Formats: sequence, structure tokens, C-alpha cells
Amino acid sequence: MFATRRSLLCARSQAVRGFRQAFSRRDASTLLLVEHKNATIAPSTLNALTAAQKLSPNVSALVAGASPDEVAKITAALPGVDKVIVAKHEAYEHGLPEAYAPLLVAAVKAGGFSHIVAAHSAFGKNVLPRAAAMLDVAQVADVIEIQGEDSFVRPIYAGNAIAHVKSKDAIKFITVRSTAFPPAATSGGSASTEDAPSAETNVSTQFVSEELSKSDRPELGSAKVVVGGGRGMKSGENFKILYDLADKLGGTVGASRAAVDSGFVPNDLQIGQTGKIIAPQLYIAVGISGAIQHLAGMKDSKTIVAINKDAEAPIFQVADYGLVADLFKAVPELTEKL
Repeated sequence: MFATRRSLLCARSQAVRGFRQAFSRRDASTLLLVEHKNATIAPSTLNALTAAQKLSPNVSALVAGASPDEVAKITAALPGVDKVIVAKHEAYEHGLPEAYAPLLVAAVKAGGFSHIVAAHSAFGKNVLPRAAAMLDVAQVADVIEIQGEDSFVRPIYAGNAIAHVKSKDAIKFITVRSTAFPPAATSGGSASTEDAPSAETNVSTQFVSEELSKSDRPELGSAKVVVGGGRGMKSGENFKILYDLADKLGGTVGASRAAVDSGFVPNDLQIGQTGKIIAPQLYIAVGISGAIQHLAGMKDSKTIVAINKDAEAPIFQVADYGLVADLFKAVPELTEKL
């Protein structure tokens, strides 16, 4: 029994090794994993497309879902996409990584792709590592710069250091930070479409339900103006003054991890290394001290304004404008004058 199992493991290892060697002889070709919901492409996918085009001028895109036709049509109109691979099955309706990973592997094998690119979102971080493991290759995560077909730049230690990574794998799975690449155009393309190869859809994981918070405000990851609140807000009820300010500016509200951990606001508002990475045109940090974990999520903002009563707060070191004042007086006054 042991010998048989060992033989199977050796055979699998040889097959994977041969598969990887075969890819090393091919020219670079890129597959973009399209994230979508309610027949709308996620904005971060457009940023990922820009990154993918730095690897090869023509990009293939994989669209999967229970009813993916509309998304496939939108994807085909993206300039730079020359082929859309469409997978239609109920197993792909809710983006379960256990279903998507086998499909992605099947598409890679059928198309001979050397690079697979997705946004560094919860979806991309769920699917790509699984698919990479199935092909016995490493994933390169949270890429902020592409220097070549095998050379990438990514932040480490909460953005306090930058790593230059060279991947020797023949097949490279890459997630890219959306704030590091501009969004691609959404019209002007005319890509062809084809059916995706068959893949295992009978997975043990089942979708049960989801609870979504509805808001008329912009989504945190794509808002041009964000007002962030920290532990200095003292309670969730006090976040109302931030919502009032954000509404006046046409923006939305975020929070530090300290505010989330204190129960002031839900965790979908968290900005930082373990939350959302944002880069709005204007970020107003209110009652936020400026911990490294938080700075990693907002330091790419175009303009940073800090309001804090502690003149020594680290947030002032990265702020373009700072106001040392009691936030409970300053914020309402600012809102009133706008």
C-alpha cells in the first residue's frame, strides 16, 4: 500500500514538473480573473486589467457565474481584452473559491497561460492561492509594480519595506493592489468569446446566505472622499458627525481597526493592513492616532487631512494638512461651513 501511494505521489510530481517545463517554453500570455456581482464588474478588476496588460498586450479574461452572459458582454468591450472565456454553472453564482479554483486551473491548462492576474480583493485572495497550490506553484500577492514577466514589487511589514520579488515558476499567479494601477477603459474593445473548459463543480462547500448593508454613499474602496474615524470618536453614535461631513463632501465613512474592535462600527468599514486599502482624492482622519496598521491602508491617498487633539499623534507625520483641535467641535464647525 505504501509503495503504491509513493508511486502515485512520484507520478503526480513528475506530471506537474513536466507541465511547468512545458510552460517555460511558451511566450508570456495572461489570463485575467474577472470579479463581478449583480451583472457589474468590480472596479478593482479594471485596475487588475491595467496590470495584466503590462505582462502582455492582449489579455484573455475568465468570466464565470450562473448567468454570466451580461458580464461577458461587458468584459468583451474592455480594450486590451482579446478573448473572453465564459463558464456558466450554478456552482459559480456566489464566487466560492472551492468551485472557482478548479475552473481556473482547467482554463490555465487549456489555454497555456503563463500569468494569471486578479485584484488583491477578498475574492482574488480566496481563489488564486488555491489554484496556485493545485499547480504546485507559488503566488505573488499584493503586487504594486510589475517590472518584467518574472519581476514584481510588493510591500511587506505593513508597507514599511518594499520587496523586489523574482519568480522562477513557469506559471505565475499574481494579485495586484488596485490602488497601485489606474483603471482600464470600459469601452472600445471587441473581444471574441468561447466556452470555458469543463471543471469539477461538485464541491463540499455550500453557500448559505449573506447579509449586505445598503447605503446611498459610495463604496469605501472606490470613493473619492473618505472620512475616517478612530478610537477618539468614543462611541458609535458619535460617528454621526462624520457621516454628516461625508455627505456634505459626497464621500463615505471608514474607520480604524481600533474603532472597529471597540464595536463603534462594523468591520466592513475598516481601513488598514487587515481591512481595505484605499487611495481617495481626499482622506480626512478624525480621532485617528496613525498606527502603522492603519497607515498601510490609506497612505496612498492624494490629500490627507488629520484632526486630532494630540499634537504628537503619528498621523500628523503623513498628513498634508493637520488641525490640532477637539474633533467634537472642529468637525461640526467644518460641516457647517461647507
